[in-house]
Amino acid sequence: MAETRTLASDYLTSDPVALFVRTRALRDRLFSLLEGHQYPRQSADLYVAAGYLCGLLAWMSSDLGQLRDADTQGRTAWLCAELAGHNDLRAWVLSTRSKVAFWDGRLREAINFARRGRTYDTAGTVAVLLACQEADAWSELGAQDEALAALSVAEDARAAVTGRDEIGGIFACQPARQENYAAAVQLRVGRPADALRSADNALALLHVQPVRAYGTEAQIHISQAAAHLAAGEADGAFEALTPVLALPPDHRLAPVTRRLGELQSGIGRPPTSSNAAIGLRQAIEEFCLDSAPRHAALSPGAGSA
Repeated sequence: MAETRTLASDYLTSDPVALFVRTRALRDRLFSLLEGHQYPRQSADLYVAAGYLCGLLAWMSSDLGQLRDADTQGRTAWLCAELAGHNDLRAWVLSTRSKVAFWDGRLREAINFARRGRTYDTAGTVAVLLACQEADAWSELGAQDEALAALSVAEDARAAVTGRDEIGGIFACQPARQENYAAAVQLRVGRPADALRSADNALALLHVQPVRAYGTEAQIHISQAAAHLAAGEADGAFEALTPVLALPPDHRLAPVTRRLGELQSGIGRPPTSSNAAIGLRQAIEEFCLDSAPRHAALSPGAGSA
């Protein structure tokens, strides 16, 4: 479990492909132990650790653009959670499966996974993230009232948090992460001014955290840029994206490149667009050509179960 916590924390700041290999090795070690003989309580503990590791692998595979493998890992993680009878693990696995479904375009499934996760009695911040994920999917469907209601549920869940997250790292929802979701949701429901405030608040919160997740930080800057574009401020958008465009290729995760692609589609095309807008389109195109998902596709076994 200590190694699992380290992996979940390191994922916020490390090369995802190398970390995937470490996580897969630990998962394989756990499953080999489960093939042996131990007391039932020890088996349950091993299933908890294996479930979190499979959940981590599902999350990483999704970030590397390997959605089919992510779905497989998510189902295995759920089996482990059921065998262990562990509610916190059940909720985090459903959060992971909601994320995978969202990026796979299965938005209703993403909502159902998130809602189902909130039915479990849990400690820590998983209920906050599940509500944020539900809001995210509703906003992608264009359901403004449902999306904003889910953001309100996330606020209530934050106020009701008891205890600490068992694993932490990617399996925790810090306030900055919650504000990041709020910014993305507000953009989709046509509230760019609110989105910019949430993004600015998210960055301020992120800067006082002991660990700054580069993926979350990149998405916050993308929300800032989108809000500036909605106000017709291409120069402001370019400035907001400067830290994102400076990310090394190994840190250019699939959600980041996908959101940049969405942003690019909203930028005016020549000859009516400004020089700043033209430069922004070109910078995004170059950024997405060299990304972590592309590296994973070229690395044998990276991102796969």
